[in-house]
Amino acid sequence: MAEEAPLTVVTCTAPVNIAVVKYWGKRDEELILPINSSLSVTLHQDQLKTTTTAAISRDFKEDRLWLNGEEANVGHPRLQSCLREMRRLARKRRGGSAGAAAPLSLSYKVHVASVNNFPTAAGLASSAAGYACLVHTLARLYGVEGELSDVARQGSGSACRSMLGGFVQWLMGERPDGKDSVAQQVAPETHWPELRVLILVVSAEKKPVGSTAGMQTSVDTSRLLKHRAEAVVPERMAQMIQFIRQRDFEGFGQLTMKDSNQFHATCLDTFPPIFYLNDISRRIIALAHRFNAHHGKTKVAYTFDAGPNAVVFTLADTVDEFVEVVKCSFPPESNGGQFLRGLPAGPALLSEELLSTVVLEPVPGAIRYILLTEPGPGPQPLDDPNLHLLGADGLPRLSA
Repeated sequence: MAEEAPLTVVTCTAPVNIAVVKYWGKRDEELILPINSSLSVTLHQDQLKTTTTAAISRDFKEDRLWLNGEEANVGHPRLQSCLREMRRLARKRRGGSAGAAAPLSLSYKVHVASVNNFPTAAGLASSAAGYACLVHTLARLYGVEGELSDVARQGSGSACRSMLGGFVQWLMGERPDGKDSVAQQVAPETHWPELRVLILVVSAEKKPVGSTAGMQTSVDTSRLLKHRAEAVVPERMAQMIQFIRQRDFEGFGQLTMKDSNQFHATCLDTFPPIFYLNDISRRIIALAHRFNAHHGKTKVAYTFDAGPNAVVFTLADTVDEFVEVVKCSFPPESNGGQFLRGLPAGPALLSEELLSTVVLEPVPGAIRYILLTEPGPGPQPLDDPNLHLLGADGLPRLSA
C-alpha cells in the first residue's frame, strides 16, 4: 500500500463581533458591498470563538468541509469565493518570490473543519467568526499576508470586522470592485478595559428569516433604510468613533440603543415586515430603560442584531447589580444548568426602591442563560498540534 503523503495543517481561532452602528443592506450582492459603513466591538475569544483547521495533501481527492462535526456543502458560492481568492493571492505571491520555500502545490485539495463554541445561526454572528477564521487559516496555510478583510467580506459582510480586535469600522467604500470596502481598527481591545458585554440568550433556535434574504427585501422595499444609509449613518459613525476614543459610556450607550432601535424599525418598514425581536426582547429593552432611569444615567445599553438575543454593554462596576436585576426579572429555570457563563460576576444586594421600580412582573425561564464577556483581539493561530480538528488522515477527529 502506498504511503500517505504528509499533511500541511494550520489551526486558528477567530472572534464574534457585535455591531453598534448596524450594517443592513448591500449595493452589490456578489461582492457583498454594503449600502452604509458600520462599526463593531470584537468580543473575547475566551467566551465566543470559531476554531478552524485547514489541511492540504496531494492525496486529497476533493475539497471538503465539516461544520460542527457534520460534513457540509463545500460548493457554497460564498465559500468558493473565499477559497478561489485565497488561492489566487497565494499564486500571485509565488509568482513574485522566486526564492520562496518549496511551494505548497496550489493544485492540492483542501480539507476544512470548523467548530463554534456558541449556537450557529441564532443571531450571534456565527458567519462573521466562521468566514474570518476560514480566511485567516487559509492565509497561514498558503503564506498569504496583507489586507485580507476584503476577502473575508466576500464570505459574510460582517466577517471583515472579525479580522481585527477591539473596536472596528467597516468602510463601505466607493469603488465598484470593492477594494476600498475594508475593515479598520478604531481602537485596540485594551483601549477601554472597564467595558463589559452581556449576551442574554433568549433563543438559540435558528432565526425565521436569514440575514441575506431579509436585507435584500429591506433594500427593495424600505424607504427608511435608504434614508438611514444616506442621512443618518455617516454622522453616527463619526459620533461613535469619538465616544469610543473618549471612553464616553453615556454617549456610546445612548447611540448604540438608538441605532439598534432604528435597525429594527427598518425591518418593520420592510414589506412584508420582518420581526427579529420577540416579546422577551422587548421586555429586556424596557428593563434597560427602567434601570437607567432609576440611576439617572445610562448604565446599560442594549443592541439586537438579526435575532431576539440581547447584547448589553455596561461597565465593570455595574455588572454585578445588573446580572442580579436580570435574574430577578427572568428567574432562571432550576434545571441545574449554569445561568451565568463566561466571566464571573459577584453577588449584589438590590435596594427595595430598585426592586419596586425596575423589576416588574418577572417572567420565569424566559432567558436561557447570560454570557459575560469583554472586548478581545482578532484571529489567533493555535500552534499546539493537539488542538487540530483534523487527524493525520485529514478527517475530523472524533473529539472535535
